[in-house]
Amino acid sequence: MVLTIMFIIGLLSAFVGSIAGLGGGVIFVPVLLFLATFSDAFSWVTPQNVVAMSLIVMIFTGLSSTLTFLKRQRVDVFSGSLFLSGSIPGALTGVYVNQFVAVDTFQFYFGLLMLLVTAMFFVKKMLIKENHVPKVKDGRLRVVRTFELSGQATTYSYNAVLGIFIAFFVGMMSGLFGVGGGSLMVPAMILLFGFPAHIAAPTSMFMIFFSSFTSSVAHISAGHVMWLYTLMSIPGSWLGGYLGAVVNQRLNGRTIEWILRMIMIIIGIRLIIQSI
Repeated sequence: MVLTIMFIIGLLSAFVGSIAGLGGGVIFVPVLLFLATFSDAFSWVTPQNVVAMSLIVMIFTGLSSTLTFLKRQRVDVFSGSLFLSGSIPGALTGVYVNQFVAVDTFQFYFGLLMLLVTAMFFVKKMLIKENHVPKVKDGRLRVVRTFELSGQATTYSYNAVLGIFIAFFVGMMSGLFGVGGGSLMVPAMILLFGFPAHIAAPTSMFMIFFSSFTSSVAHISAGHVMWLYTLMSIPGSWLGGYLGAVVNQRLNGRTIEWILRMIMIIIGIRLIIQSI
């Protein structure tokens, strides 16, 4: 029964996460923490092993989604690689800090992170209009990128140093909480760097694959992984990542985004209350 539940959790978290470019950890981690409070079958859950499992599962979510997005030419490989130079060291820093975090402390700060991510989505909707055209600036240390979307060329630019700095912070949150980093990186790419949404989410999944792989190696070395439960989550994660990437390109994700926001608000508040 527990193994079946792990498959379903992997499928649903990867599906929703891939649509929005979040990686799925924002669902995978809190769901396991929630189940641990109600069922002895999940008494093995700790902040360390649930984060380690989430990151390993996100390797397959990220790979499945990235391969699908690459075929559709939606990944900004150059920008994603540049951001990885900041997010990978940040992820390793987060993994190191994670081993010193107690359950109550983890739940409290994870709850705050969930509310912060939800707020980022509301800010994104308030500041970016449907037909918003970002300003493209030239200058030292600025990167200018051009992509073709629906037959039209779209150009955006950003400061490389700022991008790497933000990616470091996002990577640290990923290694610490096992959320993949996309929940913070996608709004940052859209709000601060002018990325189109259909480029930001795929590029985020590209980053999540590599940063999750790096963080997972560190967690495996520390012995944090519950392999049986993890291996049952991976097939669901692979399938969910593929389906989410397909849906991302075909459907308007507004309704799913709203459902995700409500879930994140409820989970965030519950985790904070539970930790007090």
